[in-house]
Amino acid sequence: MTLRLKIIFYLFLIAFLTLLVRLFYWQILKGKELSIQARSQYQSQSLVSATRGDILASDASWLAASGEVYLVFANLPDLKSDTEKLAERLAPFFVEDVNDKKELFIEIDRLNNLLDKEGALWVPLKHRVDRVVKEEIESLNLEGIGFEKEEKRVYPEASMAAQLLGFVGKDEEGGDVGYFGLEGFYDIALSGKPGYLLQERDVGGLPILLERGREAAAVKGVSLLTHIDKFVQITLDRELVRGLEKYEAESGVGIVINPKNGAVLAMSSYPSYEPDKYWKFGNEFFTNPAISQSFEPGSIFKILVMTSALDAGVVRPETKCDKCSGPIAIDKYLIETWDQVYYPESSMIDVIVHSDNVGMVYVAQKLGSEKLYDYLSSFGIGEKTGIDLQGEANPVLREKDEWGQIDLATSAFGQGVAVSPIQMVSAVSVIANKGLKITPQVVDKIKEDSWEEDIKPVSGKRVISEKAAGEMTGMMVEAAKSGEAKWAYKRGFRVAGKTGTAQIPIEGHYDEEKTIASYIGFAPYDDPKFVMLISLKEPKSSPWASETAAPLWYKIASDLFIHFGIQPEN
Repeated sequence: MTLRLKIIFYLFLIAFLTLLVRLFYWQILKGKELSIQARSQYQSQSLVSATRGDILASDASWLAASGEVYLVFANLPDLKSDTEKLAERLAPFFVEDVNDKKELFIEIDRLNNLLDKEGALWVPLKHRVDRVVKEEIESLNLEGIGFEKEEKRVYPEASMAAQLLGFVGKDEEGGDVGYFGLEGFYDIALSGKPGYLLQERDVGGLPILLERGREAAAVKGVSLLTHIDKFVQITLDRELVRGLEKYEAESGVGIVINPKNGAVLAMSSYPSYEPDKYWKFGNEFFTNPAISQSFEPGSIFKILVMTSALDAGVVRPETKCDKCSGPIAIDKYLIETWDQVYYPESSMIDVIVHSDNVGMVYVAQKLGSEKLYDYLSSFGIGEKTGIDLQGEANPVLREKDEWGQIDLATSAFGQGVAVSPIQMVSAVSVIANKGLKITPQVVDKIKEDSWEEDIKPVSGKRVISEKAAGEMTGMMVEAAKSGEAKWAYKRGFRVAGKTGTAQIPIEGHYDEEKTIASYIGFAPYDDPKFVMLISLKEPKSSPWASETAAPLWYKIASDLFIHFGIQPEN
């Protein structure tokens, strides 16, 4: 073979091997990637969003549901109208106030920019337009304007139980996501599972309508049947707002639960917001004070301290207080009664009826800080209740080895210790439930079209004996009948209750003019249908719970007595 032939041979061999390597690279190593890219040029995959599950009251009426709304879009090649005139015709349908000239001008300008978008064939003009607006636009017969179904979260009762329900907003990718309350806690279950639609497209990128695509159906989210009693919730909402106005309070919280199974029958907090217009409100409105607010409870905390002492056997209801004749000195502090009135040789019943701070210090000292800490922990103070709502806070209970004598003394009457409203209601429910602790819960059942699952009450340990619970109940009955709020008591309705007026700590001291006024109680005391807490922050008409929270509690309870069929004695 001549040199020339050898050179030609090797050149062909090199070319062949190079071609072989390139074929191996593109077909074997890059084949899958190229196949995907090629398929993407004639196929499109779009997500099919799942319908969000409903949230239902105990009577199966809607508290939150998914309503049908529409996207208004424009096919730009099909437009026949001048874009400026089209923008002027559409803008009034997309603004809240057509008389607001500035808002209208901004909307016209926004639509103009969309309709004049270079290189675009299709542009979205307005999301979540309701059926009425859709039909009004359709009546204009505007060529090139079309509609596509969307979903919107609706709350039929507007702001009712807003902070309990939460709202549906957007995540970073623009998808729907639940925030706060039930919407946040059960977001994954409510959201369901999205599907997809795989379609072939023409050279223009539009779906080939005659070509059947492949589809995986979306799975609707589950629905939640709650314990929320609509009558109780509406009553609590209405009267709490009226109470805030009447007593000139900054804010208020109300909780009603069934102590026997932990069912949350109603929960209200004001000021509030409208979940379907959440973007109009500041972040401070979204958290639920009933589960996230930390406050010093004042004299309603005496219930827990006295119950602990009764269960430990260090006092009996008839035990006499030998320190109740005057103020008591603890370290450098002098502890007095709230009204500077003293009752020598008071029984423990008298201590609760008179809401005697000195008497409660006597009780706490008999019990001791270690035992009190253990009892408070058993009641759930210092830990989350586990309620099925997003955003529960956990006010810290001072560690056992950090309690001094003054800490023991002040905690006896609800100062220097913090709780959340739901913690306080849960703890008092132990007494109403004869010593057994049950986790509060909002949801009763999880429902789908073909099945439902009960959410069984989470029954905890026995916290106190049935005897101690009965003794404390009797003392609360006497406090309701003969205490400082006796004028508000509804004769014959068998209420066990207690007032609490707590000064608000500000920068290391207490402001005597600013208080949190609370009343907590249950009825009927021998077979409780509900436990209710009403708490008002900074009432200006009077700082005292006996003149604000207590009468509001009884105003609401009067309606609940009728609703639950509670018959008066005699």
